[in-house]
Amino acid sequence: MIKRILPIALLSAVLINNTGCKSGGGGFKKVKGIEYKTVKDVPGKNAANGDIVEFHIRAKVDTMELADTWKNGGKPVPSRVEDIKTSGQFQAVFPYVSAGDSLEIEISCDTLMKEMPVQNQQQLPWLKKGKKIKINMSIVSIKSMEEYKKDMEKQQEDMKREMDQKSAQQMPVDDKMLQDYFASKNIKAQKTASGLYYTIEKQGSGPQIAAGQTASVMYTGKTLDGKTFDSNRDPAFKHTDPLTVQVGSRGVIPGMDEGLTLLKKGSKATLYIPSPLAYGPQSPSPDVAPNSILVFEVEITDVKAGQAPPQGGPQAQ
Repeated sequence: MIKRILPIALLSAVLINNTGCKSGGGGFKKVKGIEYKTVKDVPGKNAANGDIVEFHIRAKVDTMELADTWKNGGKPVPSRVEDIKTSGQFQAVFPYVSAGDSLEIEISCDTLMKEMPVQNQQQLPWLKKGKKIKINMSIVSIKSMEEYKKDMEKQQEDMKREMDQKSAQQMPVDDKMLQDYFASKNIKAQKTASGLYYTIEKQGSGPQIAAGQTASVMYTGKTLDGKTFDSNRDPAFKHTDPLTVQVGSRGVIPGMDEGLTLLKKGSKATLYIPSPLAYGPQSPSPDVAPNSILVFEVEITDVKAGQAPPQGGPQAQ
C-alpha cells in the first residue's frame, strides 16, 4: 500500500507476418488457422511488420463474452505487427487491413487446443471442442513505431499536465483540512516546501537519510479520520518485515520518499501527506478514497549506504 501504483500496462499480443493483398467481398478467407471476412474495406496502406495497429474488438463464444473494448467508452487496443509461429491468432489479419476497415473473424477452438498446453486449456471454461470464437474487429489506426511513440509521448505529457493542474487545485484544499486537523488535535507539525507536514517523536542518530541510501521502515498508514489501511506492525495485514526503500528512487509515494530524507536511523516520526503527494485521484484500495490525505507513523530501523539514483529516471506511478 505504501508502494506507488504502477500504470496500467497496454495489452501486448502475439502477431504474425503474412504477405498478400487485402480481400473484399462476401466470402470468408483463411489465413493461419483462422477465417476472416472484410465487412468494410477502406482504401489505404496495409499494415506492415513493425507497425502498430490500434483496434477495437468484440469476441464471444456462443453467448459468453470474452472481450469488448467498445464497452464504457473504452480505448482501442494497440498491437505490434510481428512474425508469429502458431495458428489461431486473430492478429493474422493485420497484413490485410488498413485504417477504417471492419472485419468478422472466426477461430475454431479446436485450432487453439492443438496449440495450447492442456493445463492452460483447463483455465478457459469456454474452450471446448467444436466451438468457435466469433470476433468483430474495427481498425482505428495504423502507425509506424516512430509515429506511435510520438503519440504516446504527447499523451503522457497531456496526462501529466492535467494531473499537475488537478494537484495544484487540490493542494490548498488538503492544506486547509490539515491545518484544521492540527488545530483540533493540538499538533505542532512542521511543513516542507512541497506541502508535506511532519512531526518527529524521536530524533534518531547520525546523519539524515540521503538519496540513494536504503532505509528499513516500520510503518502504519492511516487515513485522516484514523482508519488504518496498511501496516507492517500489525499482523492482521500479513506482512511484518521492515519495508526497504531506496530513497530517491521514486519507488514509494512522493510524500514518503521526501519524508524519509528528514529522518535518521532510529527516528520515529509521523508524516502527514496531502493527496497530491500520495495517490492523488487514484484509489489504491477500498479503504483509501480518491484524494485522501494519508498519515504514516514511521520508524527507521536501519539505513544502508548506496548510490544516488540517476536524475530524470523512470518514475513509478
